[in-house]
Amino acid sequence: MSLPQQGASKQRTKKPKATRSVSFSLPALPFPLASFLHPLRSASSQWLVLPVLLMVSILFRWAVGLGSYSGMAAPPMHGDFEAQRHWMEITTNLPTKEWYWHDLEWWGLDYPPLTAYHSRLLGVIGGMINPDWFALFDSRGSDDVALKTFMRATALASELLTYVPAVVIFVRVFGRQADLSKYDKGVALAAILMQPTLMIIDHGHFQYNSVMLGFALLAVDCFITDHIYWGSFFFVLSLSFKQMALYYAPAIFAYLLGLCVHPNINVPRLVLLGATVIVTFSLVFAPLAVFGGREQVAQCLFRVFPFARGLWEDKVANFWCATNILVKFRERFDSGMLQKASLVTTSVAILPPCLILFFNPQKRLLPLGLAACAWGFFMFSFQVHEKSVLLPLVPTTLVLAGSLDKNTVSWVSWMNNVAMFSMWPLLRRDGLQLQYTVLTLLYAWLMGTFEHLPKHWFGKLVHVGSYIAILVTHLAEAFFFKGPLREYPDLWVVANVEISFGCFTVAWMWVLWRLWKESRKGRKKPKRE
Repeated sequence: MSLPQQGASKQRTKKPKATRSVSFSLPALPFPLASFLHPLRSASSQWLVLPVLLMVSILFRWAVGLGSYSGMAAPPMHGDFEAQRHWMEITTNLPTKEWYWHDLEWWGLDYPPLTAYHSRLLGVIGGMINPDWFALFDSRGSDDVALKTFMRATALASELLTYVPAVVIFVRVFGRQADLSKYDKGVALAAILMQPTLMIIDHGHFQYNSVMLGFALLAVDCFITDHIYWGSFFFVLSLSFKQMALYYAPAIFAYLLGLCVHPNINVPRLVLLGATVIVTFSLVFAPLAVFGGREQVAQCLFRVFPFARGLWEDKVANFWCATNILVKFRERFDSGMLQKASLVTTSVAILPPCLILFFNPQKRLLPLGLAACAWGFFMFSFQVHEKSVLLPLVPTTLVLAGSLDKNTVSWVSWMNNVAMFSMWPLLRRDGLQLQYTVLTLLYAWLMGTFEHLPKHWFGKLVHVGSYIAILVTHLAEAFFFKGPLREYPDLWVVANVEISFGCFTVAWMWVLWRLWKESRKGRKKPKRE
Protein backbone atom coordinates (compact mmCIF):
# COMPACT_ATOMS: atom_id res chain seq x y z
CA MET A 1 0.00 0.00 0.00
CA SER A 2 2.93 2.26 0.65
CA LEU A 3 4.31 2.07 -2.87
CA PRO A 4 1.24 3.49 -4.63
CA GLN A 5 1.00 6.21 -2.01
CA GLN A 6 4.65 7.04 -2.53
CA GLY A 7 4.08 7.16 -6.29
CA ALA A 8 1.05 9.38 -5.82
CA SER A 9 3.13 11.65 -3.62
CA LYS A 10 5.76 11.95 -6.30
CA GLN A 11 3.12 12.69 -8.92
CA ARG A 12 1.72 15.45 -6.73
CA THR A 13 5.14 17.02 -6.37
CA LYS A 14 5.59 17.00 -10.16
CA LYS A 15 2.57 19.15 -10.83
CA PRO A 16 3.63 22.20 -12.89
CA LYS A 17 3.66 25.46 -11.02
CA ALA A 18 2.59 28.80 -12.43
CA THR A 19 5.80 30.50 -13.55
CA ARG A 20 6.54 34.06 -14.56
CA SER A 21 7.83 35.03 -17.94
CA VAL A 22 11.58 34.96 -18.49
CA SER A 23 11.25 38.68 -19.11
CA PHE A 24 10.27 39.20 -15.46
CA SER A 25 13.77 38.47 -14.29
CA LEU A 26 15.38 40.88 -16.76
CA PRO A 27 16.85 44.08 -15.34
CA ALA A 28 15.70 47.36 -16.85
CA LEU A 29 17.66 48.58 -19.83
CA PRO A 30 19.73 51.66 -18.99
CA PHE A 31 17.51 54.42 -20.38
CA PRO A 32 14.26 55.96 -19.05
CA LEU A 33 11.94 54.61 -21.75
CA ALA A 34 12.90 51.05 -20.81
CA SER A 35 12.42 51.81 -17.13
CA PHE A 36 8.84 52.93 -17.73
CA LEU A 37 8.00 49.58 -19.32
CA HIS A 38 9.91 47.49 -16.79
CA PRO A 39 6.89 46.97 -14.46
CA LEU A 40 5.01 45.38 -17.40
CA ARG A 41 7.65 42.71 -18.04
CA SER A 42 5.84 39.83 -16.30
CA ALA A 43 3.74 37.33 -18.23
CA SER A 44 0.55 38.47 -16.54
CA SER A 45 1.16 42.08 -17.61
CA GLN A 46 2.45 41.56 -21.14
CA TRP A 47 -0.97 42.05 -22.67
CA LEU A 48 -1.00 45.61 -21.32
CA VAL A 49 2.09 46.73 -23.24
CA LEU A 50 0.41 47.29 -26.61
CA PRO A 51 -2.72 49.08 -25.31
CA VAL A 52 -0.61 51.35 -23.08
CA LEU A 53 1.77 52.23 -25.91
CA LEU A 54 -1.11 52.91 -28.29
CA MET A 55 -2.87 55.16 -25.81
CA VAL A 56 0.31 57.12 -25.07
CA SER A 57 1.28 57.48 -28.74
CA ILE A 58 -2.25 58.58 -29.69
CA LEU A 59 -2.27 61.10 -26.84
CA PHE A 60 1.00 62.65 -27.98
CA ARG A 61 -0.09 62.79 -31.62
CA TRP A 62 -3.34 64.49 -30.75
CA ALA A 63 -1.56 66.91 -28.43
CA VAL A 64 0.81 67.88 -31.26
CA GLY A 65 -2.24 68.37 -33.48
CA LEU A 66 -3.67 70.97 -31.12
CA GLY A 67 -1.02 73.39 -32.35
CA SER A 68 -0.50 75.20 -35.60
CA TYR A 69 -0.06 73.66 -39.05
CA SER A 70 1.57 74.47 -42.35
CA GLY A 71 0.01 77.64 -43.77
CA MET A 72 -2.33 78.38 -40.88
CA ALA A 73 -3.70 81.90 -41.41
CA ALA A 74 -0.93 82.54 -43.94
CA PRO A 75 -2.37 83.81 -47.24
CA PRO A 76 -2.16 83.88 -50.15
CA MET A 77 -1.15 80.22 -50.72
CA HIS A 78 -1.43 78.96 -47.14
CA GLY A 79 0.52 75.66 -46.97
CA ASP A 80 0.51 71.86 -46.98
CA PHE A 81 -2.68 71.73 -44.93
CA GLU A 82 -4.46 73.63 -47.69
CA ALA A 83 -2.88 71.37 -50.32
CA GLN A 84 -4.26 68.24 -48.66
CA ARG A 85 -7.68 69.86 -48.17
CA HIS A 86 -7.72 71.14 -51.75
CA TRP A 87 -7.10 67.66 -53.13
CA MET A 88 -10.15 66.46 -51.24
CA GLU A 89 -12.03 69.37 -52.79
CA ILE A 90 -11.12 68.63 -56.40
CA THR A 91 -11.45 64.82 -56.18
CA THR A 92 -14.97 65.10 -54.75
CA ASN A 93 -16.23 67.90 -57.01
CA LEU A 94 -14.56 67.27 -60.36
CA PRO A 95 -14.59 64.33 -62.79
CA THR A 96 -11.50 62.11 -62.76
CA LYS A 97 -10.26 63.47 -66.08
CA GLU A 98 -9.71 66.90 -64.47
CA TRP A 99 -7.95 65.87 -61.26
CA TYR A 100 -4.39 66.35 -62.49
CA TRP A 101 -5.19 69.36 -64.71
CA HIS A 102 -7.32 71.59 -62.49
CA ASP A 103 -5.84 75.01 -61.62
CA LEU A 104 -2.25 73.81 -61.23
CA GLU A 105 -1.18 77.16 -59.80
CA TRP A 106 -3.24 76.47 -56.68
CA TRP A 107 -1.75 73.32 -55.17
CA GLY A 108 -2.24 71.14 -58.20
CA LEU A 109 -2.38 67.42 -57.43
CA ASP A 110 1.17 66.07 -57.75
CA TYR A 111 1.10 62.66 -56.08
CA PRO A 112 0.28 59.21 -57.56
CA PRO A 113 -3.30 57.91 -57.90
CA LEU A 114 -3.57 56.24 -54.50
CA THR A 115 -3.22 59.65 -52.85
CA ALA A 116 -6.03 60.92 -55.08
CA TYR A 117 -8.28 57.99 -54.10
CA HIS A 118 -7.42 58.51 -50.44
CA SER A 119 -8.24 62.22 -50.76
CA ARG A 120 -11.56 61.43 -52.41
CA LEU A 121 -12.51 58.97 -49.65
CA LEU A 122 -11.74 61.48 -46.92
CA GLY A 123 -13.43 64.28 -48.88
CA VAL A 124 -16.63 62.26 -49.20
CA ILE A 125 -16.65 61.52 -45.47
CA GLY A 126 -15.92 65.16 -44.61
CA GLY A 127 -18.55 66.38 -47.06
CA MET A 128 -21.18 64.40 -45.16
CA ILE A 129 -20.24 66.27 -42.00
CA ASN A 130 -19.96 69.76 -43.53
CA PRO A 131 -20.20 70.31 -47.31
CA ASP A 132 -18.72 73.80 -46.94
CA TRP A 133 -15.31 72.34 -46.06
CA PHE A 134 -14.79 71.15 -49.62
CA ALA A 135 -16.98 73.47 -51.69
CA LEU A 136 -15.30 74.09 -55.03
CA PHE A 137 -13.40 77.43 -55.03
CA ASP A 138 -15.32 78.82 -52.03
CA SER A 139 -13.50 76.67 -49.49
CA ARG A 140 -9.97 77.76 -50.40
CA GLY A 141 -7.77 78.80 -47.51
CA SER A 142 -10.30 77.81 -44.86
CA ASP A 143 -8.97 77.82 -41.29
CA ASP A 144 -12.19 76.57 -39.72
CA VAL A 145 -11.49 74.95 -36.33
CA ALA A 146 -13.92 72.09 -37.01
CA LEU A 147 -12.19 71.42 -40.35
CA LYS A 148 -8.83 71.34 -38.57
CA THR A 149 -10.20 68.79 -36.10
CA PHE A 150 -11.53 66.62 -38.92
CA MET A 151 -8.27 66.75 -40.85
CA ARG A 152 -6.25 65.94 -37.74
CA ALA A 153 -8.55 62.98 -37.07
CA THR A 154 -8.07 61.66 -40.62
CA ALA A 155 -4.27 61.82 -40.26
CA LEU A 156 -4.46 59.91 -36.99
CA ALA A 157 -6.91 57.33 -38.34
CA SER A 158 -4.81 56.80 -41.47
CA GLU A 159 -1.72 56.14 -39.35
CA LEU A 160 -3.57 53.76 -37.02
CA LEU A 161 -4.85 51.74 -39.98
CA THR A 162 -1.55 51.44 -41.86
CA TYR A 163 1.69 52.43 -40.13
CA VAL A 164 0.97 51.33 -36.56
CA PRO A 165 -0.11 47.74 -37.42
CA ALA A 166 2.91 47.44 -39.71
CA VAL A 167 5.25 48.54 -36.91
CA VAL A 168 3.67 46.14 -34.41
CA ILE A 169 4.01 43.20 -36.81
CA PHE A 170 7.58 44.14 -37.68
CA VAL A 171 8.73 44.39 -34.07
CA ARG A 172 7.15 41.07 -33.15
CA VAL A 173 8.54 39.15 -36.13
CA PHE A 174 11.92 40.84 -36.46
CA GLY A 175 12.44 40.85 -32.69
CA ARG A 176 11.64 37.14 -32.52
CA GLN A 177 14.08 36.42 -35.32
CA ALA A 178 16.72 38.41 -33.40
CA ASP A 179 15.92 36.48 -30.17
CA LEU A 180 14.74 39.55 -28.28
CA SER A 181 12.73 39.04 -25.12
CA LYS A 182 9.14 40.25 -24.89
CA TYR A 183 10.32 43.07 -22.67
CA ASP A 184 12.94 44.18 -25.23
CA LYS A 185 10.39 44.04 -28.02
CA GLY A 186 8.05 46.25 -26.00
CA VAL A 187 10.82 48.79 -25.50
CA ALA A 188 11.70 48.75 -29.21
CA LEU A 189 8.03 49.23 -30.14
CA ALA A 190 7.76 52.21 -27.80
CA ALA A 191 10.93 53.79 -29.24
CA ILE A 192 9.61 53.45 -32.80
CA LEU A 193 6.08 54.69 -32.07
CA MET A 194 7.41 57.68 -30.13
CA GLN A 195 9.73 58.73 -32.96
CA PRO A 196 9.33 62.54 -32.98
CA THR A 197 9.98 63.31 -36.65
CA LEU A 198 7.03 61.44 -38.14
CA MET A 199 4.83 62.66 -35.31
CA ILE A 200 5.56 66.35 -35.86
CA ILE A 201 5.45 66.22 -39.67
CA ASP A 202 2.18 64.32 -40.04
CA HIS A 203 0.34 65.69 -37.01
CA GLY A 204 1.98 69.10 -36.70
CA HIS A 205 3.05 70.32 -40.13
CA PHE A 206 0.32 68.05 -41.57
CA GLN A 207 0.73 65.33 -44.16
CA TYR A 208 -0.10 61.66 -44.64
CA ASN A 209 3.41 60.21 -44.83
CA SER A 210 2.42 57.44 -42.44
CA VAL A 211 0.30 55.80 -45.14
CA MET A 212 3.22 55.54 -47.56
CA LEU A 213 5.54 54.38 -44.78
CA GLY A 214 2.93 51.94 -43.52
CA PHE A 215 2.59 50.24 -46.90
CA ALA A 216 6.39 50.11 -47.26
CA LEU A 217 6.74 48.57 -43.83
CA LEU A 218 3.96 46.06 -44.54
CA ALA A 219 6.03 45.04 -47.55
CA VAL A 220 9.04 44.50 -45.28
CA ASP A 221 6.83 42.50 -42.90
CA CYS A 222 5.92 40.23 -45.78
CA PHE A 223 9.55 39.89 -46.88
CA ILE A 224 10.78 38.84 -43.43
CA THR A 225 7.99 36.26 -43.20
CA ASP A 226 8.82 34.87 -46.68
CA HIS A 227 5.68 36.22 -48.40
CA ILE A 228 7.57 38.04 -51.13
CA TYR A 229 4.67 38.38 -53.57
CA TRP A 230 2.47 40.06 -50.98
CA GLY A 231 5.47 42.19 -50.11
CA SER A 232 5.78 43.31 -53.71
CA PHE A 233 2.08 44.12 -53.75
CA PHE A 234 2.30 46.35 -50.67
CA PHE A 235 5.42 48.10 -51.89
CA VAL A 236 3.70 49.02 -55.15
CA LEU A 237 0.91 50.50 -53.03
CA SER A 238 3.53 52.55 -51.19
CA LEU A 239 4.94 53.83 -54.49
CA SER A 240 1.41 54.52 -55.69
CA PHE A 241 0.69 56.68 -52.66
CA LYS A 242 3.84 58.82 -52.69
CA GLN A 243 6.68 58.71 -55.16
CA MET A 244 9.17 59.28 -52.34
CA ALA A 245 8.96 55.53 -51.66
CA LEU A 246 11.39 55.30 -54.59
CA TYR A 247 14.06 55.93 -51.94
CA TYR A 248 13.56 52.27 -50.96
CA ALA A 249 12.98 50.80 -54.41
CA PRO A 250 16.60 49.98 -55.44
CA ALA A 251 17.30 48.19 -52.15
CA ILE A 252 14.10 46.15 -52.37
CA PHE A 253 14.77 45.33 -56.02
CA ALA A 254 18.30 44.18 -55.16
CA TYR A 255 17.04 42.04 -52.28
CA LEU A 256 14.33 40.34 -54.35
CA LEU A 257 16.67 39.83 -57.29
CA GLY A 258 19.18 38.26 -54.91
CA LEU A 259 16.51 35.83 -53.73
CA CYS A 260 15.87 34.91 -57.37
CA VAL A 261 19.50 34.11 -58.26
CA HIS A 262 21.00 32.79 -55.00
CA PRO A 263 21.87 30.00 -54.54
CA ASN A 264 20.34 29.01 -57.89
CA ILE A 265 18.52 30.99 -60.54
CA ASN A 266 14.77 30.77 -59.99
CA VAL A 267 13.08 31.97 -63.20
CA PRO A 268 9.47 31.22 -62.13
CA ARG A 269 9.93 33.33 -58.99
CA LEU A 270 11.38 36.20 -61.02
CA VAL A 271 8.49 36.06 -63.49
CA LEU A 272 5.87 35.96 -60.73
CA LEU A 273 7.45 38.93 -58.98
CA GLY A 274 7.43 40.91 -62.21
CA ALA A 275 3.82 39.92 -62.87
CA THR A 276 2.82 40.97 -59.35
CA VAL A 277 4.32 44.42 -59.81
CA ILE A 278 2.75 44.94 -63.24
CA VAL A 279 -0.70 43.73 -62.18
CA THR A 280 -0.69 45.85 -59.01
CA PHE A 281 0.33 49.01 -60.85
CA SER A 282 -2.35 48.26 -63.46
CA LEU A 283 -5.02 47.93 -60.80
CA VAL A 284 -3.97 51.20 -59.16
CA PHE A 285 -3.93 53.18 -62.41
CA ALA A 286 -7.02 51.47 -63.90
CA PRO A 287 -9.63 53.89 -62.46
CA LEU A 288 -7.54 56.84 -63.61
CA ALA A 289 -7.22 55.39 -67.12
CA VAL A 290 -10.85 54.28 -67.42
CA PHE A 291 -12.46 57.46 -66.14
CA GLY A 292 -9.76 59.94 -67.05
CA GLY A 293 -8.25 58.61 -70.25
CA ARG A 294 -4.70 58.09 -71.42
CA GLU A 295 -3.91 61.81 -71.21
CA GLN A 296 -4.79 61.81 -67.52
CA VAL A 297 -2.31 59.00 -66.83
CA ALA A 298 0.42 60.84 -68.74
CA GLN A 299 -0.33 64.07 -66.85
CA CYS A 300 -0.22 62.19 -63.55
CA LEU A 301 3.26 60.85 -64.31
CA PHE A 302 4.40 64.31 -65.40
CA ARG A 303 3.13 65.87 -62.16
CA VAL A 304 4.68 63.14 -60.01
CA PHE A 305 8.23 63.95 -61.17
CA PRO A 306 8.58 67.75 -60.89
CA PHE A 307 11.98 68.24 -62.55
CA ALA A 308 10.96 71.77 -63.53
CA ARG A 309 11.16 72.88 -59.89
CA GLY A 310 14.94 72.69 -59.94
CA LEU A 311 17.58 71.00 -57.82
CA TRP A 312 15.83 72.01 -54.57
CA GLU A 313 13.22 74.48 -53.31
CA ASP A 314 13.75 75.30 -49.65
CA LYS A 315 17.06 74.86 -47.84
CA VAL A 316 17.66 71.18 -47.20
CA ALA A 317 20.62 69.45 -45.55
CA ASN A 318 21.80 67.42 -48.55
CA PHE A 319 25.00 67.60 -50.60
CA TRP A 320 23.76 70.06 -53.23
CA CYS A 321 22.33 72.65 -50.89
CA ALA A 322 25.14 72.38 -48.32
CA THR A 323 27.92 72.83 -50.90
CA ASN A 324 26.05 75.57 -52.76
CA ILE A 325 27.78 78.15 -50.60
CA LEU A 326 30.99 77.22 -52.47
CA VAL A 327 29.63 76.29 -55.90
CA LYS A 328 26.50 78.04 -57.17
CA PHE A 329 25.09 75.02 -58.96
CA ARG A 330 21.87 76.54 -60.24
CA GLU A 331 23.67 79.60 -61.59
CA ARG A 332 26.59 77.79 -63.25
CA PHE A 333 24.80 74.74 -64.67
CA ASP A 334 21.52 74.18 -66.48
CA SER A 335 18.81 71.89 -65.13
CA GLY A 336 19.59 69.07 -67.55
CA MET A 337 23.22 68.84 -66.45
CA LEU A 338 22.23 68.98 -62.79
CA GLN A 339 19.77 66.15 -63.32
CA LYS A 340 22.50 64.00 -64.85
CA ALA A 341 24.97 64.87 -62.09
CA SER A 342 22.35 64.04 -59.49
CA LEU A 343 21.59 60.72 -61.17
CA VAL A 344 25.26 59.72 -61.23
CA THR A 345 26.01 60.71 -57.63
CA THR A 346 22.82 59.08 -56.33
CA SER A 347 23.60 55.87 -58.21
CA VAL A 348 27.09 55.75 -56.72
CA ALA A 349 25.71 56.44 -53.23
CA ILE A 350 23.09 53.67 -53.30
CA LEU A 351 25.27 51.08 -55.06
CA PRO A 352 26.98 49.66 -51.91
CA PRO A 353 23.79 48.75 -49.98
CA CYS A 354 22.20 47.38 -53.14
CA LEU A 355 25.21 45.15 -53.85
CA ILE A 356 25.27 43.90 -50.26
CA LEU A 357 21.58 42.99 -50.38
CA PHE A 358 21.93 41.38 -53.80
CA PHE A 359 24.88 39.14 -52.90
CA ASN A 360 23.69 38.51 -49.34
CA PRO A 361 19.85 38.71 -49.27
CA GLN A 362 19.32 38.18 -45.56
CA LYS A 363 16.11 39.31 -43.94
CA ARG A 364 17.91 40.80 -40.94
CA LEU A 365 19.77 43.19 -43.28
CA LEU A 366 16.62 44.77 -44.72
CA PRO A 367 16.21 47.69 -42.25
CA LEU A 368 19.86 48.71 -42.59
CA GLY A 369 19.77 48.20 -46.37
CA LEU A 370 16.67 50.37 -46.76
CA ALA A 371 18.16 53.01 -44.47
CA ALA A 372 21.49 53.14 -46.34
CA CYS A 373 19.75 53.36 -49.71
CA ALA A 374 17.38 56.09 -48.51
CA TRP A 375 20.25 58.09 -46.99
CA GLY A 376 22.00 57.97 -50.36
CA PHE A 377 18.88 59.30 -52.06
CA PHE A 378 18.41 62.02 -49.49
CA MET A 379 22.03 63.17 -49.74
CA PHE A 380 22.36 63.33 -53.53
CA SER A 381 19.08 63.04 -55.41
CA PHE A 382 17.23 65.74 -57.36
CA GLN A 383 14.45 67.83 -55.78
CA VAL A 384 14.77 66.84 -52.09
CA HIS A 385 12.57 68.33 -49.36
CA GLU A 386 13.62 68.67 -45.72
CA LYS A 387 10.71 66.38 -44.79
CA SER A 388 12.25 63.61 -46.91
CA VAL A 389 14.58 62.83 -44.01
CA LEU A 390 11.71 60.65 -42.77
CA LEU A 391 12.55 58.11 -45.48
CA PRO A 392 16.00 57.11 -44.18
CA LEU A 393 15.15 57.81 -40.55
CA VAL A 394 12.25 55.34 -40.23
CA PRO A 395 14.20 52.18 -41.26
CA THR A 396 17.16 53.41 -39.21
CA THR A 397 14.91 53.51 -36.14
CA LEU A 398 13.56 50.05 -36.99
CA VAL A 399 17.05 48.69 -36.27
CA LEU A 400 16.10 48.92 -32.59
CA ALA A 401 13.78 45.93 -33.10
CA GLY A 402 16.88 43.79 -33.63
CA SER A 403 19.23 45.26 -31.05
CA LEU A 404 18.92 47.49 -27.99
CA ASP A 405 22.56 47.68 -27.02
CA LYS A 406 23.78 51.06 -25.74
CA ASN A 407 25.74 51.84 -28.89
CA THR A 408 22.78 51.26 -31.24
CA VAL A 409 20.35 53.16 -29.03
CA SER A 410 22.77 56.08 -28.79
CA TRP A 411 23.25 56.39 -32.56
CA VAL A 412 19.57 55.99 -33.42
CA SER A 413 18.56 58.56 -30.80
CA TRP A 414 21.21 60.98 -32.09
CA MET A 415 19.98 60.67 -35.69
CA ASN A 416 16.40 61.44 -34.60
CA ASN A 417 17.57 64.49 -32.65
CA VAL A 418 19.61 65.83 -35.56
CA ALA A 419 16.72 65.19 -37.98
CA MET A 420 14.43 67.26 -35.79
CA PHE A 421 17.00 70.06 -35.77
CA SER A 422 17.31 69.91 -39.57
CA MET A 423 13.59 70.64 -39.85
CA TRP A 424 13.69 73.56 -37.41
CA PRO A 425 13.37 76.32 -40.07
CA LEU A 426 10.27 74.61 -41.47
CA LEU A 427 8.73 73.96 -38.05
CA ARG A 428 9.46 77.51 -36.87
CA ARG A 429 7.72 78.86 -39.95
CA ASP A 430 4.72 76.65 -39.11
CA GLY A 431 4.55 77.97 -35.56
CA LEU A 432 5.52 74.62 -34.04
CA GLN A 433 8.37 75.83 -31.80
CA LEU A 434 6.78 74.43 -28.63
CA GLN A 435 6.08 71.03 -30.19
CA TYR A 436 9.59 70.90 -31.61
CA THR A 437 11.20 71.68 -28.25
CA VAL A 438 9.08 69.29 -26.19
CA LEU A 439 9.31 66.32 -28.59
CA THR A 440 13.04 66.71 -29.19
CA LEU A 441 13.98 66.97 -25.53
CA LEU A 442 11.50 64.29 -24.48
CA TYR A 443 12.76 61.72 -26.98
CA ALA A 444 16.37 62.54 -26.18
CA TRP A 445 15.69 61.99 -22.47
CA LEU A 446 13.62 58.83 -22.98
CA MET A 447 16.40 57.26 -25.05
CA GLY A 448 19.12 58.20 -22.57
CA THR A 449 20.85 60.63 -24.91
CA PHE A 450 22.16 62.73 -22.04
CA GLU A 451 23.65 59.73 -20.24
CA HIS A 452 25.03 57.36 -22.88
CA LEU A 453 27.40 58.02 -25.77
CA PRO A 454 28.84 55.65 -28.41
CA LYS A 455 31.73 53.41 -27.41
CA HIS A 456 34.23 54.71 -29.95
CA TRP A 457 35.99 58.05 -29.39
CA PHE A 458 34.96 59.29 -32.84
CA GLY A 459 31.31 58.65 -32.07
CA LYS A 460 31.64 60.48 -28.76
CA LEU A 461 33.27 63.42 -30.53
CA VAL A 462 30.57 63.59 -33.21
CA HIS A 463 27.69 63.38 -30.74
CA VAL A 464 29.03 65.87 -28.24
CA GLY A 465 30.22 68.25 -30.96
CA SER A 466 26.91 68.18 -32.82
CA TYR A 467 24.87 68.73 -29.66
CA ILE A 468 27.02 71.72 -28.73
CA ALA A 469 26.70 73.13 -32.27
CA ILE A 470 22.91 72.71 -32.19
CA LEU A 471 22.63 74.36 -28.79
CA VAL A 472 24.88 77.27 -29.78
CA THR A 473 22.92 77.81 -33.02
CA HIS A 474 19.60 77.93 -31.17
CA LEU A 475 20.94 80.29 -28.51
CA ALA A 476 22.55 82.56 -31.09
CA GLU A 477 19.38 82.68 -33.15
CA ALA A 478 17.28 83.44 -30.09
CA PHE A 479 19.47 86.28 -28.86
CA PHE A 480 20.82 87.74 -32.11
CA PHE A 481 18.00 87.13 -34.60
CA LYS A 482 16.45 90.49 -33.74
CA GLY A 483 19.69 92.01 -32.55
CA PRO A 484 23.09 92.64 -34.16
CA LEU A 485 22.55 90.07 -36.92
CA ARG A 486 18.96 90.89 -37.79
CA GLU A 487 20.09 91.95 -41.29
CA TYR A 488 21.19 88.35 -42.01
CA PRO A 489 18.08 86.23 -41.42
CA ASP A 490 19.37 83.45 -43.69
CA LEU A 491 22.49 82.99 -41.58
CA TRP A 492 20.69 80.66 -39.16
CA VAL A 493 19.19 78.59 -41.97
CA VAL A 494 22.62 78.17 -43.58
CA ALA A 495 24.12 77.19 -40.22
CA ASN A 496 21.32 74.65 -39.77
CA VAL A 497 21.98 73.15 -43.20
CA GLU A 498 25.73 72.87 -42.73
CA ILE A 499 25.52 71.30 -39.26
CA SER A 500 22.76 68.88 -40.31
CA PHE A 501 24.56 67.92 -43.51
CA GLY A 502 27.73 67.06 -41.60
CA CYS A 503 25.73 64.95 -39.15
CA PHE A 504 23.77 63.20 -41.90
CA THR A 505 27.01 62.35 -43.69
CA VAL A 506 28.25 60.61 -40.55
CA ALA A 507 24.84 58.93 -40.10
CA TRP A 508 24.94 57.61 -43.65
CA MET A 509 28.47 56.26 -43.17
CA TRP A 510 27.50 54.64 -39.84
CA VAL A 511 24.55 52.85 -41.43
CA LEU A 512 26.74 51.66 -44.33
CA TRP A 513 29.42 50.43 -41.93
CA ARG A 514 26.82 48.68 -39.76
CA LEU A 515 25.25 47.07 -42.83
CA TRP A 516 28.62 45.78 -44.04
CA LYS A 517 29.50 44.51 -40.57
CA GLU A 518 26.18 42.71 -40.15
CA SER A 519 26.40 41.17 -43.62
CA ARG A 520 29.66 39.44 -42.66
CA LYS A 521 28.12 37.70 -39.66
CA GLY A 522 26.99 34.11 -40.09
CA ARG A 523 26.00 34.05 -43.72
CA LYS A 524 23.01 31.79 -44.17
CA LYS A 525 21.10 30.74 -47.20
CA PRO A 526 17.81 32.63 -47.50
CA LYS A 527 14.66 30.66 -46.80
CA ARG A 528 12.44 29.80 -49.72
CA GLU A 529 8.69 30.00 -49.85
